[in-house]
Amino acid sequence: MLKPLNDNVVLEKAAPEKKTQSGIILSSKDQESPKTAKVVAVGPGTKEYSMTVNVGDTVVYKSYATTDVEFDGKEYLVVKESDILAIVEGDES
Repeated sequence: MLKPLNDNVVLEKAAPEKKTQSGIILSSKDQESPKTAKVVAVGPGTKEYSMTVNVGDTVVYKSYATTDVEFDGKEYLVVKESDILAIVEGDES
């Protein structure tokens, strides 16, 4: 597994929803936002910055601020915690 350093977080992309709960099929453009992912590893933080996300959280992140990494045949994103915009509460995953 990847072990992030400092204030970095490793994310696993969430599969985009193909339709709404009411059955409306989404176009590929609608599927692209918002960008959500599941936290799979969290760095220890720094002296100046303590981490607020936890493994298992589903988060919304800035898509342009990620580093794509392939490890053991899976694709991950590495992002600074400051580029995570929100934690999704009531996560249904």
